[in-house]
Amino acid sequence: MLAPCTLRTGGRLSGTFATIAPASLRPSAGVLSYDGLMTNAHIPSAQAGSAAVEPPELELDVVIEVPRGSFLKRGSIGRIDFVSPFPCPFNYGSVPNYLGLEGDLLDALVLGPRLPVGTRIRVKAWGAVTQTDRGMVDDKLVCCTHPPTPAQKAFVLRFFGFYAKCKGLLNLLRGRPGRNGCDGWCSAAQAMARARPRQQSWKGSAVKY
Repeated sequence: MLAPCTLRTGGRLSGTFATIAPASLRPSAGVLSYDGLMTNAHIPSAQAGSAAVEPPELELDVVIEVPRGSFLKRGSIGRIDFVSPFPCPFNYGSVPNYLGLEGDLLDALVLGPRLPVGTRIRVKAWGAVTQTDRGMVDDKLVCCTHPPTPAQKAFVLRFFGFYAKCKGLLNLLRGRPGRNGCDGWCSAAQAMARARPRQQSWKGSAVKY
């Protein structure tokens, strides 16, 4: 849950990941902008965002692996997976009690102020981004103390659209086939329905990143 900027999409990578930022990557109002980089991802409309006044779908614990603004991508077991050329635009981590479809801890990002590595926070999940990494579904819960605005949702989707392109290039260089992409926004309930409880015997993902 990794750049990180969270540069992580289902991945726990080793080594240094370097790429060249496109011209459309620029700072705006204190946050990074990834304009024009969506691939098959639905950006919620303002009307859809109005539903955010409803109660969150669930509340859960998230452990922070990558603080907002960090260049270091840490995996769910604490190992540094790679160094990102970009700072992570949000806090990134995982839900310690659930596994995603790719076999690693269920990813979660936390909007808001920077949180230190290792912080365990009880937070509300308002939805999720569905990412595909090498053909594997890798849901990422979107958490915050308050409903995310339509602009925040759109930014998160643009970021993961950009990340999918970077991750696809890295996978190609490493000889790891499979589709990479950002498939849009879904409910937190949908993401949790695809997850499974973590067993005590779990020692890490069997998938190599």
